[in-house]
Amino acid sequence: MTLSETLKHINPLDRSSESAAQERLDSLTKPHGSLGKLEDLARRIAVIQGEVPPRLGRKLLFVFAADHGITQEGVSAYPKEVTAQMTHNFLNGGAAVNVMARHHGVDTDIVDVGVDYEFGEPRGLRNYKVRRGTANFARGPAMTHAEAKRSVELGIQLAREAAPGNIFLLGAGDMGIGNTSSAAAILCALTGAAPAAAVGRGTGIDDATLDRKIAAIEKGLDLNRPDANDPLDVLAKVGGLEIGAMTGVILAAAAFRMPMVLDGFISGAAALLAQRFCPYVRDVLFASHLSAERGHGLMLEELKLAPLLDLAMRLGEGTGACLLMGLIETAVKIMGEMATFESAGVREKLT
Repeated sequence: MTLSETLKHINPLDRSSESAAQERLDSLTKPHGSLGKLEDLARRIAVIQGEVPPRLGRKLLFVFAADHGITQEGVSAYPKEVTAQMTHNFLNGGAAVNVMARHHGVDTDIVDVGVDYEFGEPRGLRNYKVRRGTANFARGPAMTHAEAKRSVELGIQLAREAAPGNIFLLGAGDMGIGNTSSAAAILCALTGAAPAAAVGRGTGIDDATLDRKIAAIEKGLDLNRPDANDPLDVLAKVGGLEIGAMTGVILAAAAFRMPMVLDGFISGAAALLAQRFCPYVRDVLFASHLSAERGHGLMLEELKLAPLLDLAMRLGEGTGACLLMGLIETAVKIMGEMATFESAGVREKLT
């Protein structure tokens, strides 16, 4: 399915099941609203699915890996080779996201969308390389418009292929040294935020590296002049291939009414792009946590999403998404499995 076709399938949610969902929550053996945000989560899932109680199913996290030419400007604490090395770590099950995914029963799908390395054919890696990393956007566009579109349509394709497989929750994580620079540049391009307010320390950079990072992003924005009214232009000028693929997953989630759990700063950039393609995508988005990365709060404000967790995390990979998937599953099980006042023979609140 092409990008334009996908956008035609994204419509406002049918909220006719919302009152039934609330009635179900209020019938459970607890004071009304006493489970707070868990009830909000369950109700939102019911509305997205149009089912009360919602059905459970597969929790799937795509982890997209890609390299970034902006690392040539000395913006990261780690060399770009770490992208490929960490991709191997994902495949071997040794990364933080692997541990969290196993704990919460989340399936992971590792995708090479633009790593500057040839992996061969290791078991478990899906090779959809658009190109071997982006170009240095401080010296010119990160990629062509055609490549940017390919990355978005790859995400759409993968999510669409997964949709018939009883998807309960969908997520997207990232691996790409230098990608916080691209995410910050996207935030600045789309919102007009100043780089000094949007750029954070990423992998833990020192003050001198932070100054270089801010300067590189300022230079890239001034040189490329991405069009804030054209998300594909922003992606092509200053974005990343994994960010494009994550954007496509979000768009497909909205088109096929699959709840989409965001991770942190990188997926926030993808969500901003997706929202600019179509504002209705917000209806299926869940913000897992507030990243410690500067600028993430600005993203969430722009998306009008409230994060459920604030754990001072800034790892990426999809770690925050895994945590929220576990909470959402708990919330849905409460709606479906908890006894009602009537079934349990418990008296309701006195009126």
